[in-house]
Amino acid sequence: MARDDGHKRDGKQGISIGSVVGAMAIGDHNTVTSHHGVPAADPAQAELLDAVRELRADLARAVATDRTRELDAAAADTEEEIASTGAAGPGRLARLRRALTEAEGLTGLLTSAATVGRALAELLGG
Repeated sequence: MARDDGHKRDGKQGISIGSVVGAMAIGDHNTVTSHHGVPAADPAQAELLDAVRELRADLARAVATDRTRELDAAAADTEEEIASTGAAGPGRLARLRRALTEAEGLTGLLTSAATVGRALAELLGG
């Protein structure tokens, strides 16, 4: 919680921040991303979340194409849903699987893509 502590420095009022729990940003046009949302209760969802994050890191280093952008978007949506609710729903998982399949030429080279594929197979069956 911010408060005016009454101290002046260079003729300006001072602000004191007592303690912060979570994430915060100060100043114009700042954003904060917290990756500590709701923990995935299902170990398979937690494994998928880790694999999706690794895949997204790998995709950030790859040459961007329409298919890799679509895969990254599907992975980002899956990551966000698991992080915020604890699990990704069947529709989200199916979209990620479809994007993974369509980007097969690239994903065949990425170990992280294979890990995501295995995690999806466990969650979606087959």
